[in-house]
Amino acid sequence: MTQDANSTRELSGQVKWFDPVKGFGFVVADLGGPDILLHANVLRNFGQSSVTDGARVSVRVQETERGVQAVEVLSIEPPEAGEGVPLADFADIDPEIIKAAPLEPARVKWFDKAKGFGFANVFGRTEDVFLHIEVLRRSGLADLQPGEALALRVLDGKRGRMATEICAWEAALKTSQ
Repeated sequence: MTQDANSTRELSGQVKWFDPVKGFGFVVADLGGPDILLHANVLRNFGQSSVTDGARVSVRVQETERGVQAVEVLSIEPPEAGEGVPLADFADIDPEIIKAAPLEPARVKWFDKAKGFGFANVFGRTEDVFLHIEVLRRSGLADLQPGEALALRVLDGKRGRMATEICAWEAALKTSQ
C-alpha cells in the first residue's frame, strides 16, 4: 500500500518511550489505535534530538505499509510536573523570578544522561551553565547532544549559573513569535 505525501492527518497523544540511541520511539494516540512510530529524523526536524517519556505531542501522521508513522512534529509539551519536591537549588527562589528569566541562546557543551547533568555555553558569555537532568525532563527532553542549539532560562544559584528551563532552539523561536 502506497500513499502520497498529502494523505496525512493530525493526532495528539503521549510519548510512550523514545530512545535517541536507537533513533526512534512510539507515541500512543489519544484516540487509541496502534502505536505511532516517531523517528529521530522527524523529531530533529522539529529541532529536538530527544523527547521525554510521557510528554504530550501533536504530530502529523501517515499510514504506511509498516504502520502509522509520524511525519511531522507540530508541538511538544513536557509531562505534567508531579507533586515532587522542587530542586533544592531553586527552593529559595520565588517561582515568578524563575518564570521571568529571559530565554538565552546556548549550545550544549556536554551532557551525560547516566550522571544526570551536563553543561552548556550561553552565546557571548564565558561561564558554563549547569544543566540538571530533572530540569531537562521537566522541559520535555530526555537527552542532549554536544553542539545542540538550545534556549535556556538561567539563574545564578548557589553553585553558579544554572538552567531553570531548557528549550529546543526551534521551539523557543516559535514561542517568542
